Amino acid sequence: MNLIVVGASYRTAPVELLEQLSRVDGPQALPKLLSGGELAEAVVVSTCNRVEVYAAVPAFHAGLSRLGEVLSELSGVPAEQLANTLYVHHGQDAVRHVFRVAAGLDSMVAGEAQILGQLREAYQQSTEADATGKVLHELLQQALRVGKRAHAETGIDHAPRSMVSAALDHAVTAADGDWLVVGAGAMGALSVAELTRRGAGTVTVLNRGLDRAQRLADAYGCAAAPMDRLPELLATADVVITATASAEHVLTVENVGAARAGSPKILTIIDLALPRDVEPAVAALDGVRLVDVARLGTVLDPGAAGAPVCRRSAADREVAAVEEIVAGEVETYASWLRGAEVAPTVAALRARAEDVVSAELRRLAQRRSDLTDEQRADVAHTVHRIVQRLLHQPTVRVRQLAAEPGGEAYARLLRDLFDLSVIPGSPDHTTVADVPDLKGGA
Repeated sequence: MNLIVVGASYRTAPVELLEQLSRVDGPQALPKLLSGGELAEAVVVSTCNRVEVYAAVPAFHAGLSRLGEVLSELSGVPAEQLANTLYVHHGQDAVRHVFRVAAGLDSMVAGEAQILGQLREAYQQSTEADATGKVLHELLQQALRVGKRAHAETGIDHAPRSMVSAALDHAVTAADGDWLVVGAGAMGALSVAELTRRGAGTVTVLNRGLDRAQRLADAYGCAAAPMDRLPELLATADVVITATASAEHVLTVENVGAARAGSPKILTIIDLALPRDVEPAVAALDGVRLVDVARLGTVLDPGAAGAPVCRRSAADREVAAVEEIVAGEVETYASWLRGAEVAPTVAALRARAEDVVSAELRRLAQRRSDLTDEQRADVAHTVHRIVQRLLHQPTVRVRQLAAEPGGEAYARLLRDLFDLSVIPGSPDHTTVADVPDLKGGA
């Protein structure tokens, strides 16, 4: 079984393309991905700055082709355009990528913890759709553990812990004034929590469902308003944070321009949504400063040239510590996968031994019809015990050897020596034989 990751992120694709890819969601995509048989397992991860599919496929090229077809169909992006944008990782590179994502190393803000919840949600969706098996179950379980280790064992959390806090650091110089948070979902809730922590001035939460906005506002001691009050509140706002799941622009040149006509105040808009809530042309309006996902991607990278040297050095040390954790966990997963390769072979060897014992006992019964049932049982028990004791130490040792780099050779050797038949792609057969970079370990 080949392990592959196919996706696009803020590092590799323009926001316009990410907006189209964000139409691909797990519940809709998983049945299509698995329907043709080219993919055995799949998990779809869709966040504000990445869309990725983790997949276990019997045949690499057929699986990759199917992934491209489904992503193109659901996003509306031509396959040729996707081919020039999507990145592909396989084998050990795929494992490393997933673990780095879980640890926050591939995020706009190094170490941001929100990705862990997003991975957990994607994994749960896939599990509920019966789209995960042995390979991706183990991969996602270890990825979530890697993310927890990164935050528990290093100082990566000393960096801004979410894109919300980093965006505020970048875009806003003062906490006072009138604030609007448009959207009461996960990102909206993070925004309200961060504003409360910073002692922001007057904060009003707007949402299409007023009940949800009211619950969020009550939790943090701020105000709530229905979405139809947006034009009125825009007229006096100092900062607006938008984080809705709307497929259409919430703030447009028309409604922002009308609300701010004649206002001497500068309006800062932070758009954290994907697809974007704010029409890009709003940035050209007088007195408006717009910061969206595209802009954040250029200024929040840990290695950005504009970051202070001292801060970069501290962040680099923590990133290096997390990278070390990732490297060790990649080898742990690779060892598990190599060990899993030999398991069905050992099972086939034991089954072959049982078949031989059963055949010989039948012959004995034909030759020695004078034996009593008790005598036959004693003989059968003794022979089975001898065979199991003979096989025990070699099978334990071969499992240990198979977990080491290059260990898949032991499974092949057993199959050749005993002429065993193990069907590739069967539920119990997880192999690294077709993934060269998993053979040698990290």
